[in-house]
Amino acid sequence: MRRNGILARLVSVMLAVGAVSLAMVTAAPNAGASKSSSKAVTWAEQPAATPNFIFPFYPGSLCSVANVDQFQYLMYRPLYWYGVGTAFKLNTSLSVAAAPVYSNSNTTVTVTLKNWKWSDGETVSAQDVLFFMNIYHAQEANFCGYVPGDMPDDVKNVTATGQTVTFTLSGSVNPYWWTYNEMSQVTPLPVAWDVTGAGQAAGSGGCSSAAYGTDDTGCDAVYTYLSNAAGFNPNNPSAANNSLATYATNPLWQVVDGPWTLSAFNPDGQASFVPNPKYSGPVKPTVSKFTELPYTTDSSEFDALAGGNLTIGYLPFQDVTGVAPAPPGAGPNNSRLTNFNISPQYLWSINYFPYNFNSTGDGGVAGKIFDQLYFRQAMQSLIDQPLYVKKLWKGYAVPTYGPVPTFPTNAYSTTTEADNPLPYNPAKAKTLLSSNGWKVVPGGTDTCTKPGTGAGECGAGIPAGAQLNFTMGFATGITALTDEVDAEKSSWSSAGINVTLTGSSFNTIIGDATPCPQGCSWEMLDWGGGWTFSPDGYPSGDTLFGNGSSANFGSYGPSVPGFSTNQSLITASITTNVSLAQWENYTAKQVPVVWEPNQAGQINEIQKGLTGVVPQDVLNSLEPENYRWSS
Repeated sequence: MRRNGILARLVSVMLAVGAVSLAMVTAAPNAGASKSSSKAVTWAEQPAATPNFIFPFYPGSLCSVANVDQFQYLMYRPLYWYGVGTAFKLNTSLSVAAAPVYSNSNTTVTVTLKNWKWSDGETVSAQDVLFFMNIYHAQEANFCGYVPGDMPDDVKNVTATGQTVTFTLSGSVNPYWWTYNEMSQVTPLPVAWDVTGAGQAAGSGGCSSAAYGTDDTGCDAVYTYLSNAAGFNPNNPSAANNSLATYATNPLWQVVDGPWTLSAFNPDGQASFVPNPKYSGPVKPTVSKFTELPYTTDSSEFDALAGGNLTIGYLPFQDVTGVAPAPPGAGPNNSRLTNFNISPQYLWSINYFPYNFNSTGDGGVAGKIFDQLYFRQAMQSLIDQPLYVKKLWKGYAVPTYGPVPTFPTNAYSTTTEADNPLPYNPAKAKTLLSSNGWKVVPGGTDTCTKPGTGAGECGAGIPAGAQLNFTMGFATGITALTDEVDAEKSSWSSAGINVTLTGSSFNTIIGDATPCPQGCSWEMLDWGGGWTFSPDGYPSGDTLFGNGSSANFGSYGPSVPGFSTNQSLITASITTNVSLAQWENYTAKQVPVVWEPNQAGQINEIQKGLTGVVPQDVLNSLEPENYRWSS
């Protein structure tokens, strides 16, 4: 359930942290770091994709792998852990709780926690789960995973007794969906955080002990304090994060139940972790220190990698020296990296970028143009994914032809999606536009000459003289991504679709790419890595394309012809055991977003002698507690 910064991921990617100066990393890509030692591990963050939020209850604008899977999860474990090797599945051995038990026609869910400990000595208990759910009930709109009608709307009650949590639901659900997409959102919160100010007694806020949903006002106050302490002001969402420098010193964030505790954090995104001596999970860290290092460009990261300043880094696509075989195979390694093993990481993900269906851009008609299926199909028919996979991503990518991953191999992907229902076809794109009221001007800008809603006309809300003239923001720092959007711009131009490109950091792009129900100016935004299905691992569509979902970044909704069918197919997939096939095939052809090649999460380079990194997590979570030095 996460936007990846490209590779960040990716997804992105996957980010400035307001403002990161180029000099910060270009001149000293790992300022303050020493060469890798036998006891410590240094790891490269994606370009400008730095962690910038520590509180594990995050809004859509801060919903990224860089913040959650590769930062928060090291310290604060979610209720359930997903991923077994390279397989997408529930991992009960690494989870804080035993597998959920469903009863009463799938309207009651019982969860038993395993007696893990917080670093302050308290037990990770059912009360901590109730605490999270009370915050969620009070602040659902400020959580990235929220979809109207889903959790917490479908939860009638939550009770906590000792180590047992019981969820009572408002109706029968598909247990698989609820386990993988609803329970996956829950992160136990320590009672030490149930405060409304510094120095207060643990639990004094009253949110963790209140009966479910009965004290939204009190929980609002607790949430507001915690969110502000992490640097996000819910009353002023666009305000700069002024709390980054306090992450490693604020006593709040030192109460952890994960294998690591934060020992140092710089506002530029450099984060250092040391083992949590009171970690009660099954795999204990052995390396003495784990440090995440920031970079503004992939070339500066590569120089640090080749210079021996990283234990784990990544090979930029422009430095790949040979085309890779079919995934998950790797091609030859770069000759400068003789002390590293190459290992591409493919994620449980798709790649796309959203249209803003409520956009007021392009003279006020961008959103109305995006509503038209013929236009979206024309745009998609001008993207040559197989060519981009080979030439730009050097074989380290797979095409995205719809809303469900086709790789890694899985039981959900259909033949219809895998065969690409909208292949590259410039002639078809021009015909789609010309037969729907547009004067096509290759190399120029198309104009609507037949306004109206009848056959052969431009469509509702599009006046005569409207132009196909758009702006698309994209994440900078990844050379291959820049090359890809340049290639797309050229291809679109061949059919008279004029797109102006503007580059910004990953964090800036995902901060801008948020739903705006009342309308806003952004038109298209490409952060470079689409979506990693974590924690919502079952790709049922409610998170990305459900009406009102906070992760439905382009506000795909009732104004778009065909949306109601999409919504009904999504509803069937989450309330019954129906296959995803009908919804998946329909959505692939509806193109509510622009499908793009899904590159490897990253082409990792692992210093020889370090074990436990492979197999790499398919959900892009970092697990440095597994790392072991063999010599």
